[in-house]
Amino acid sequence: MPQLALYTFGVLKSPLADPAPLTREFYDIGEVIYRKISQHPGYLAHAEAAYGDRGSHFDLDWGAWGEFAVPTWYDKGRTVETTALAATLSLWTDLRPAFDAIYTGLHREALNRRYDWFERAEHPGHVSWWVSDDVIPTWQDGVSRLEHLHDHGSAPHAFTFHQSFAPDGTPTRIKDIGPKSDQVH
Repeated sequence: MPQLALYTFGVLKSPLADPAPLTREFYDIGEVIYRKISQHPGYLAHAEAAYGDRGSHFDLDWGAWGEFAVPTWYDKGRTVETTALAATLSLWTDLRPAFDAIYTGLHREALNRRYDWFERAEHPGHVSWWVSDDVIPTWQDGVSRLEHLHDHGSAPHAFTFHQSFAPDGTPTRIKDIGPKSDQVH
């Protein structure tokens, strides 16, 4: 059965190593959100460094998730002191559980504050695509699909929640996958 791959990418206003209160707040809330999302129904896995998080994203061993990569438009640092990005790569059972995890609860609250932490961009912040259940998507897969989405718009190859596609390539509608409730948990 196909699984949904989801890649997110954003450029932070300041490097992750910046001791400013907003950067610390983003980092702290991110850890809590990751724990919460990993317990969400439909969540399967996300890219994690194989041996902890010593170093920048670029020099960590990501195991089967491949070498860390970023979109061509990322023009900030690549060292521990200068990296100013947030990226995730995850696998889900379907569109609905991924949508619900992102647009409800703590993650929804964080999304409402995204411009406190992230630069405004003309590029999409996330992309989804379907993979067979024996495939682990790589960082490069996510980057190439995000760039494809930016250049060509939503298609079965690379899409957003609001212009999504079923595994067979047929378009789906947001009302069909929208959150089960407007309540924030």
